[in-house]
Amino acid sequence: MPIAVQEDMLMGDSLLEKFERAAELGVDGIEFWGRGLTEKVPEIVAAAERTGVRAAAVNHGSQGNLLDPDPAERERALALLRQSIVNAVDIDAAGVIVVPHFGAAVLPDLMPYMSAAELEAEMLHTHLRTLSDYAEALGADLYVEPINRYETHLLNRLEQAARVVRRLDHPRVKIVADLFHMALEEADIPTALRDHADCIRYVHLADNNRRLPGQGMTDFAAAAAALNEIGYTGWAAYECGSPSANNPAEYDADLPESLAMLHALGFA
Repeated sequence: MPIAVQEDMLMGDSLLEKFERAAELGVDGIEFWGRGLTEKVPEIVAAAERTGVRAAAVNHGSQGNLLDPDPAERERALALLRQSIVNAVDIDAAGVIVVPHFGAAVLPDLMPYMSAAELEAEMLHTHLRTLSDYAEALGADLYVEPINRYETHLLNRLEQAARVVRRLDHPRVKIVADLFHMALEEADIPTALRDHADCIRYVHLADNNRRLPGQGMTDFAAAAAALNEIGYTGWAAYECGSPSANNPAEYDADLPESLAMLHALGFA
């Protein structure tokens, strides 16, 4: 499986320098944040051609609210996500990572007609039906990411995200298996990976403390064994720390050791 590192974790004052550092590390690709990406597209394309390092995916991040009660806000959020899909195609990335909702529920409880959770599920399904066709037309994937209960009430475990994409049943819409969030939410990481092999199309790498793999308690050997057992060949991308607070120098010195560990375990 090819290895990527998020852009904010790489040393470099310019995008080209970040690409060059990725090449020096032997990294296959870079994951880019969706916010402000449109203006960077030409520079990314040129740096990729020069270095041979690829764009892995676009992480849409927290742009807009797809499940907002206000129709205008929902349409704004959909427009932003469609732009991330366009950007992914333009930089030749495999797809776009999206967390459907951050924080607490914002839709009303309309019981006995529908609970807030049921309304969210139906609204998300409707959005994904439209977005899947859009992604298909452009030739990109959409990756739904479950995250831990401290960041969202909605999708926390692989089984919940898998239920969403299995209901949709579209080849362009799959899920992200994020080992940091899984360490908080899954009873058994390798079992969860095996149980939802049909839905996993992208993997995020971070230890249980959100540091580099190998700097915490997550069993990466067991995770690698499970991913290889299910025949996973997609991207595995480092997503450590917080993009708003990351200092690449904190990672740079330790990245070679972490990468060597992952390669030795079979993440390659």
